[in-house]
Amino acid sequence: MTTIGFIGLGVMGAPMAANLLDAGFHVTGYNRSPEKARPLAEKGGRVAGSVAEAVAGADVVITMLPDSPDVEAAVLGEGGVLDSARPGTLLIDTSTIRPDVSRAVAAAAAERAVRALDAPVSGGEAGATEGTLSIMVRGEAGDFAAAASVFDAVGSTVVHVGPSGAGQTVKAANQLIVAGHLELLAEALVFLDAHGVDLPSAITVLGGGLAGSTVLARKAPGMLARRFAPGFRVDLHHKDLGIVLDAARAAGVAVPLASHVADLIASLRAQGAGSLDHSALLLQAERLSGRHNELAERTPE
Repeated sequence: MTTIGFIGLGVMGAPMAANLLDAGFHVTGYNRSPEKARPLAEKGGRVAGSVAEAVAGADVVITMLPDSPDVEAAVLGEGGVLDSARPGTLLIDTSTIRPDVSRAVAAAAAERAVRALDAPVSGGEAGATEGTLSIMVRGEAGDFAAAASVFDAVGSTVVHVGPSGAGQTVKAANQLIVAGHLELLAEALVFLDAHGVDLPSAITVLGGGLAGSTVLARKAPGMLARRFAPGFRVDLHHKDLGIVLDAARAAGVAVPLASHVADLIASLRAQGAGSLDHSALLLQAERLSGRHNELAERTPE
């Protein structure tokens, strides 16, 4: 498998496509906003003018899109992946979407003799750039094995998690844990600051103990510097927690903390922060304690 059609060259897709080029694959990319495809062209990849053009002749097609309707349109729609892919093509959806949509895509792909893997990723923009994403894959074992070199180019932890839809279910759990970590980290920073503790020193010692986590290591520096340029937007995490709550309700599972964090993210989004990084939960934690204006004066946004 040497030729890859890559659909979706945004914050995550662009660095993933770049890593595939570095690994020796031929990559043809498509993005609805053409300017986002420019880095791929500058790195030696080919830019397509449509999904159909990106898919034509590809051995593997990868989609990295924002939400379930985007995947449905790109894969199932007229002129989409399934209309254009050759029988035997391997379709890898790395987007985070609803498990039921993932299962529908897999069923539709099977009808066209296209092999489908549901492979959502975790690690954010940094993980995509470094090629260290965690990838949770569902699909046939043989298709998973066939995609090994592709996954190795973009991830460092790649696990086959089960049947159709399982990848998206694991990703939903991942997004729940990340949201909870971010909210507790935000509250801890406000708590520490209110007591006059030196925040960088506190983060260093917390990171070395049981409270340490990838979330703390990757997100705390930006939160301390009040840098909220999006690595993963509040809008997208709001969408993902909606998936968590819907799936939990369908399974009859109580997720009270998930519901609370989902409300906090929804509130932050309603206040106009949807385009910020999800670490902007710090702003919400400050507002709840009446400390936002005070901290904003001391540390620039």
